[in-house]
Amino acid sequence: MLALFARDIRLNIRAGGGALTGVIFFLTVIATIPFGVGPDLKLLARIGPAILWIGALLSCLLGLDRLFQADREDGSLDLLVLGNDRHMLAVTVLVKCLAHWAGSVLPLVIAAPLLGLFMNMEPLGIGATALTLLVGTPAITFIGAAGAAVAVALPRGGLLISVLVLPLTIP
Repeated sequence: MLALFARDIRLNIRAGGGALTGVIFFLTVIATIPFGVGPDLKLLARIGPAILWIGALLSCLLGLDRLFQADREDGSLDLLVLGNDRHMLAVTVLVKCLAHWAGSVLPLVIAAPLLGLFMNMEPLGIGATALTLLVGTPAITFIGAAGAAVAVALPRGGLLISVLVLPLTIP
């Protein structure tokens, strides 16, 4: 399983800069919100955690369409599904989700404190938001895995994944 984790991390790094794309999109979301809300620093500080969470959620959705794509293309996904051991399939999905989280979503969590400064948040609020992102973003990845599994056979399933996953992640 460690080899699968390392393989998926390598694929994530090689496949079009998934982490960098997510962080740049996250930065774009955070940078454009003050234009819509206005220059009120107290308001930005008050809505900052919510904006960070929305940006992280949308950024997480960017790479979900590639979660099972490489395995489908090389045929290993078919072998896993047709195999007799369902526990192995569940463990494989767990490892793939953890690799996706570590390669694509963890950089967002690391970038969140810096982006919290852009929103004029207090240090305590930045820390609390970063901690909740660290705990909550794996859930987004696991929920997104269900959407990615549904859309893996579609050539352009990214939009479908977003439509399936977003309602499930809203409290």
